Amino acid sequence: MQSAPDETRFAEMVFPELANHYGTLYGGNALSLMGKAAYIAASRAARCDIVMASSDKIAFHRPARVGQLIELIARVTRRGRTSMTVSVEVHAETLATGERTMTMSGTFEMVAVDKEGRPTAIPTNKPDTTTPEKIEELPREDA
Repeated sequence: MQSAPDETRFAEMVFPELANHYGTLYGGNALSLMGKAAYIAASRAARCDIVMASSDKIAFHRPARVGQLIELIARVTRRGRTSMTVSVEVHAETLATGERTMTMSGTFEMVAVDKEGRPTAIPTNKPDTTTPEKIEELPREDA
């Protein structure tokens, strides 16, 4: 499945080293993964240097348990002159059954920066990533 240009998806297994003493994904590790997803989505959308300015409305709906797969879905929901808002959802999946549930969500403000780390305008001439790649048709053997 191909993501939209302003959407990023990736998956991570919840192994014991990511968990707390309850056997669930530790909140600090969850926030780190969510921040990573927001950074990737914003960087792909802007095609310039990006930093996180703030996180907001982080909600832990249900725990993600050791042994579950988590899928992070980050979407750019607002574009400004120098910043953008990225919404991130985390879904946990039990691999044996396929059961999925949303476990966490939050929003992140991401800012485009110049080489000195100061806010700068997001380029408007970014490459068009919405056009599918041209696939050359191979000759058929039965022709």
